[in-house]
Amino acid sequence: MSTTDNASEGSSPAGATHDWVEVQAAPDFVELRRRLRTFVFPMAGLFLAWYLLYVLLADYAHGFMSTKVIGNINIGLILGLLQFVSTFVITTLYVRHANKHLDPRAEAIREKLEGGKA
Repeated sequence: MSTTDNASEGSSPAGATHDWVEVQAAPDFVELRRRLRTFVFPMAGLFLAWYLLYVLLADYAHGFMSTKVIGNINIGLILGLLQFVSTFVITTLYVRHANKHLDPRAEAIREKLEGGKA
């Protein structure tokens, strides 16, 4: 059984069917998608640039990356560990952004589609 067969059997509340193309074109959904993209694309670009910088430094700046900071800890190790830190920071920022800007709008769209039965 395909997923379209499932959906046509009245799996939505009260047997309601939706034209999903219309739902995606609705102003609320367009705004939700815009808010998601204004966070995700710049953040992904920044992270990829930061990662590329790390890789390029590791490959072409051996002297700089092997500069000792404290004991056997060098700049390369610190920058490598900061890759993990930046991942956690981005995750935290995204969760805050989603909780404040995305989830309330998505919930409103869902309630509207389900006829207020949440």
